[in-house]
Amino acid sequence: MTVLDLLKKHFGYDQFRPLQAEIIASVLERRDTLVLMPTGGGKSLCYQLPALRFDGLTLVVSPLIALMKDQVDTLKANGIAAEFINSSLTYPELNRVRTRVRRNAVKILYVAPERLVLSGFRDFLAGLKVSLVAVDEAHCISMWGHEFRPDYRNLVDLRRLLPGVPFIALTATATEQVRRDVAEQLELTQPQEFAASFNRANLTYSVRPKRNSVDALAALLDEYRGESCIVYCFSRKSTEDLATALCERGLSALPYHAGLDTPVRSQTQEKFIRDEVPIIVATIAFGMGIDKPDVRLVVHYDLPKSLEGYYQETGRAGRDGLPSECALFYSYGDKVKQDFFIDQIENAAEQRNAQDKLAQVIEFCDLQTCRRKYLLAYFGEDWPQDNCGGCDVCLTPREEFDATVIAQKILSAIVRTGERFGIAHLSQVLRGANTKRIRELRHDRLSVYGIVGDFSDGEIKEVAGLLQAKSLLRKNSYASLSLTPTGRTFLKNREKLILTRAKRVEPALRVTPDSDPAQVWRRRDAPPLADEQADLAVDAALFEQLRTLRRELAEERNVPPYVIFGDVTLRQMAAYLPQSRESLSRISGVGAAKLEQWGEAFLEVIRSHADEQGLAERPVPGTRRSRESQGSKVSRQGSTHIATKQLLEQGRSLAEVATERGLSVRTVVGHVEKLVADDEDFDLGPLLPVSDRLEAIQNAIDRSGATALAPVKAMLGKDYTYEEIRLVRAFMRQT
Repeated sequence: MTVLDLLKKHFGYDQFRPLQAEIIASVLERRDTLVLMPTGGGKSLCYQLPALRFDGLTLVVSPLIALMKDQVDTLKANGIAAEFINSSLTYPELNRVRTRVRRNAVKILYVAPERLVLSGFRDFLAGLKVSLVAVDEAHCISMWGHEFRPDYRNLVDLRRLLPGVPFIALTATATEQVRRDVAEQLELTQPQEFAASFNRANLTYSVRPKRNSVDALAALLDEYRGESCIVYCFSRKSTEDLATALCERGLSALPYHAGLDTPVRSQTQEKFIRDEVPIIVATIAFGMGIDKPDVRLVVHYDLPKSLEGYYQETGRAGRDGLPSECALFYSYGDKVKQDFFIDQIENAAEQRNAQDKLAQVIEFCDLQTCRRKYLLAYFGEDWPQDNCGGCDVCLTPREEFDATVIAQKILSAIVRTGERFGIAHLSQVLRGANTKRIRELRHDRLSVYGIVGDFSDGEIKEVAGLLQAKSLLRKNSYASLSLTPTGRTFLKNREKLILTRAKRVEPALRVTPDSDPAQVWRRRDAPPLADEQADLAVDAALFEQLRTLRRELAEERNVPPYVIFGDVTLRQMAAYLPQSRESLSRISGVGAAKLEQWGEAFLEVIRSHADEQGLAERPVPGTRRSRESQGSKVSRQGSTHIATKQLLEQGRSLAEVATERGLSVRTVVGHVEKLVADDEDFDLGPLLPVSDRLEAIQNAIDRSGATALAPVKAMLGKDYTYEEIRLVRAFMRQT
């Protein structure tokens, strides 16, 4: 079976994402491989798929205990034998996993890095046939990375314990310095290196002024009501205070930080993953173990410590490729908080490194040019366009204006104050503020004091940012400003300067009385980013029905909803309305295992909705490979119903048929509905509920005025099952 066949069979995809095929080929050639790929870019597949081709075990080292369980659940749902070993397992559970691994019943084993120092675990590994070692979150091995973890340094011992076994190291955020350090620390041998684009085209970035910030945040979250959102805060206390404030404003939010009791943290995370609570207000301790693909909004309520951290945390939005938003609330006062903690760092080199990283974050916040371009440049990637169409700077309508006079005044103020101050102080001088510091410095006696009366503080800062983009001034350490040679020439020659700035506030834009004109931006009116999903004519009502079914199936299996199917898959179902297993198999994300387990359940909902609304199936785009790879299974569609019929005619119950055939009761009921549709004389009597339940269901179906299941279930309550309702509905259609 080719790798493309395996991709379709187990993961439901017809083609690879950029670089995946090349990376997988390198791994299959048993070469050491270093992968730099953004969050949501498909890193996991780069070792999960090769694992299916290797004879032995693939060992995955990951620091994310919660993520291990999610990934193992997802792999099992895709028909792949996987397990994990970490501190969350009881001793009997640990023994069960070890036994399965020794019997070669496991293809992929996830382990936490601290496990590697245990001599017993090393002895366990020495007795196994390990074909591949995958090091996830590989930046954790580097002291220059933003999440250095000492336990990762033990990986070099694993390298020596398993000589000749290829390693693949994967990370979503790594500068050139960190990449070199990762390769050196892991002793990778002439590694093949792959660096995917850091651009997350589906994400929109914005920086917002931090004024009336709780109300502004609540308004933003309200736009995403019912969607999953993460709000990052600087301190533990602020997470609790902010979560409380949001709840008081009618939003459902929970705090999360490392100081909470372990059971509370686990419950909070589970509620978020299972869509029971939509908003988590957290420190950066939250999210590393989250593989949730449908987070639609990530907010940094306080300044992140570094652009690497910011990128990784925003990367938790829109992992499924659907449009999502990343908002950062910025106040220069937040920098002072960060400076205090940086000053506590005793190691001088580490302190300078932290200061440099924070300065880059401040520069990002102060930008008056494309934020995406700046972010990508930080990671060494050139973005050729000047307008990305996906950040607040690029989305805000702009206009030209004559900046000659205001530019001269700002540059003159920089010179007159000795090129030692930041824009906040310079703005106060230019606007004639009567502050104690200005008086002490005698800046109120300068010729530039109070010479600007027609520009607000925000507008002066905006122009300063534009002058920096034009290379007329530069930002130095501690955010002080100085003139460049170009700036000195401009000031000396009094040249004319035309700049572009955000248009003054228009009624069509979303504005509050405290909005900074430089930051005004309306997400809902923004042009959509290039996204193949954006063109789908999704049936919203059907999509919600499919989400309800997904949630029910997830509850039955005790897994997060996205383990069943992701939003992308449900959107395609709600757009193309597949009516057969063959059509459903061509939907992205529907592999053979999921088709067999849940195909009939989803088809039933789709068919029911299509019948109600008089809708026809739409052609599902696909490749010949996808049709061929599923053809043999599709051709057996009829026989699987006949097998169910034969067992039922022998007097078996639905549960007995399901057990004997290795199917869910839900799927067997789907077979029964098909049998009734094909043969109106099929005897449903033995399968129907007792008379009083039958009558109650019939009455509810009549009262609902439709054939959809959800309204009927709502009337009947939790004591009635969807399977009962489907059987009674089939009986009513028969009679």
